[in-house]
Amino acid sequence: MDIKTRFAPSPTGFLHIGSVRTALYSWLFAKRYNGSFILRIEDTDIIRSDKNYIENILDTLHWLGITWDEGPYFQSERLEVYRNKINELLDLGHAYRCYCSTHRLKKLRLQQMIAGDKPRYDRKCRDHTYSMRKSSYVIRFKNPLHGKVIFHDQIRGKIIFKNSELDDLIIQRRNGMPTYNFCVVIDDLDMNITDVIRGEDHINNTPRQINILQALNVKIPNYAHVSMVINDDKSNFSKRDNSLNVLEYKKRGFLCQAVLNYLIKLGWSHKDQEIFNVYEMKELFSLRAISKSPSTFNVKKLLWYNQYYLNKLSINDSLINQFIEHLKSFNIYCTDNVYLFKIINFMRSRCNTLQDLVLQSRFFFEPVNNVDMQLVRKYLFDQSYYILKYTYYKLQNLNIWDTMNITTLLKYVAKKFSVLLKNICMPLRIAITGSDISPNVSAIMEIFGKENTLHRLKKYYHFLKKCSL
Repeated sequence: MDIKTRFAPSPTGFLHIGSVRTALYSWLFAKRYNGSFILRIEDTDIIRSDKNYIENILDTLHWLGITWDEGPYFQSERLEVYRNKINELLDLGHAYRCYCSTHRLKKLRLQQMIAGDKPRYDRKCRDHTYSMRKSSYVIRFKNPLHGKVIFHDQIRGKIIFKNSELDDLIIQRRNGMPTYNFCVVIDDLDMNITDVIRGEDHINNTPRQINILQALNVKIPNYAHVSMVINDDKSNFSKRDNSLNVLEYKKRGFLCQAVLNYLIKLGWSHKDQEIFNVYEMKELFSLRAISKSPSTFNVKKLLWYNQYYLNKLSINDSLINQFIEHLKSFNIYCTDNVYLFKIINFMRSRCNTLQDLVLQSRFFFEPVNNVDMQLVRKYLFDQSYYILKYTYYKLQNLNIWDTMNITTLLKYVAKKFSVLLKNICMPLRIAITGSDISPNVSAIMEIFGKENTLHRLKKYYHFLKKCSL
C-alpha cells in the first residue's frame, strides 16, 4: 500500500514552531517512501476558526516549501459525510442519543471530583431505546466496556489503554455539529491515510479513535506521536501567541532553509550531521530517529543556522529579492541588483538575519544628513580637515577604483602626513557612513563608487571647514 500522510491543523491560531515541525515530519515521511501528503483544515470549531488563520497556514507552508499533493480539504465542507457516518453508527448500535442536561452533567462531574473519582459520563442514556424528540441531545459513541486498546506507536512503541478507563465520547454536539475526534476518524478513513503523525498531546485521543474505526470494521492506520516543543522556561507553546507565529521569523529576516534545518533537528538526528538540504532530509528521515523527550526551542541555535545559510547560499535573484523586501519594510527602495549583490556579499558575514543585513547596511542607501559631533571630537584632530581635503583630490585622480588601489592611496596619505593609517580611515568612515562602526572603509568606498564617495567626502570636509576644524 502506498504511504499517505496528512497535516490537519485547526485554523484557531497562528502556526507555531511545534505545529510546523509536525507538518515537516509528516511531509518528509511521505516523501521518503514516495507517498502522498495531504493538507486538511479542521475548521469545525466555528466560533474560533478564522480565515486569517487559514491564510497563515497556507502562507507558512508555501514559504517553507512544504507542498501538499491533495487539498486543502475543509471539514466544514464535509458535514453531510460525518452525519451519514453518525447515522450508520446509530443503526449499528455503536452510538446513542444522550438527553442528559448540561446541569446534570456539571453536577455529576462535581460529585465525582469530590469523591476523588475520575470525571466521566455515567452512561445513563447508553441503553435507553426511547426517543425524546422535543429534548436536545448529543450523540455519544458506545465505547466498549471491556478489553484493551493496544497499538504500536512508531516512535514510542507498544501503548495500551483499558476500555474501562475510556468515556463514551460525544461525536455530535447539541447543535448538530460533529466533534473533532469523530471528524478526524472519518477524514482519515475516507482519505486513505496510512500513517498518522501528530503531537503526543493526541495520544489519549488515539484509543477512542481506534475504537470508532473498529466499530466501522475498517483498517486502522499506523500512529506516531512526536514529542512536544517547549519554550526555554519549559512552558508549552500557545498557538494564539503571535510572537510564536512562524511567519514572524520570515518578517525578522530568517531564511526558510534555516528554519527547515532547525525544525528537523528539533527532536530528530542523523549521526553528528548538523546541516541538511531538503534532498538529504527526504533521503535520511526516519521516525525511529525521533526523540521521545520534549524538545526545547532555542532562538540562539536558530540564529546560528540562519547565519550559516545567509553566508553559504549563493547570492541569486531569490536572495536579492528577499533583501529588497526587507529594505522596503524600512522604507528603503533599491532595484539595482548589481549594487545589492555587492552589499550582500560584503556585509553578510557580519549579520545573522536579513533584517540585520538591512540595519547594518543602511548607510549604503541613506545620506549622512546629521553629523555626530561626538564622533568629530573623538576622532578628528587639527590636521583632519586638510588631510580629508588632500585625500579627496587624490581620490579624484584615482584611475582604477577598487579596494586595493584605494587602500594603497590611503597608506600613501598616512605616510605623507606622518599619521597612523587608522587616523586616515576613521575620519573617512565617519564622513561616508556617519558612524565609527563599519567594515573596511576601502571596500565600502569601492561599493559606493567613485562619484558617490567623493560627494559624501566633499560634503563632510565642507562641514568641518564651517566648524573651523
